Amino acid sequence: MKHALRLSLAALLLAGPAAAQHAGHGHAAGPYAGFQDREIRALSPAHIEELRSGAGMAQALAAELNGWPGPAHVLELAGPLGLTAQQREASQALATRHRTAAIALGERIIEAERALDLAFRQRSVTPASLDEMTARIGALQAALRAEHLRTHLAQTALLSEAQIRRYDELRGYAAAGHTPPAEGHGAHRHR
Repeated sequence: MKHALRLSLAALLLAGPAAAQHAGHGHAAGPYAGFQDREIRALSPAHIEELRSGAGMAQALAAELNGWPGPAHVLELAGPLGLTAQQREASQALATRHRTAAIALGERIIEAERALDLAFRQRSVTPASLDEMTARIGALQAALRAEHLRTHLAQTALLSEAQIRRYDELRGYAAAGHTPPAEGHGAHRHR
């Protein structure tokens, strides 16, 4: 009985790699089945839309979850935060500038990903061109993340420490126990 069990287990272990090979040849759907029909294979339509709209895409969580609010949510909570007219105006201007910059960077990322995809489709990619294209994509992604994070720095500088604490409470972060950024980390704070 134990011998039969061992033989069955060995057969299953040997069949695993063979089954995986067949999965890549159309015998079974793989995790990327259907991706080949995408406009840019590495980007889902939803990801492209997020890039085109300037969406946050969790790019600023390091700031958001550590007491550095962003303008979109600050403006949504303007009443409960007790924003002054000057704070509202400055936050709206910041949000507008940020959205314009994020959309521009998002479009550049889409085009860089399109170029990479095309190079592979046309089989024109080389090790050198691959390094160049991925470095460009990486630099653009880093620039987009920095844009999102920098916007949180600028927004936080517009708020008082009490408003930052209230923001954290309203967003459900108060239990995290972080403290507002210390004075001097950013521009002058309004009180």
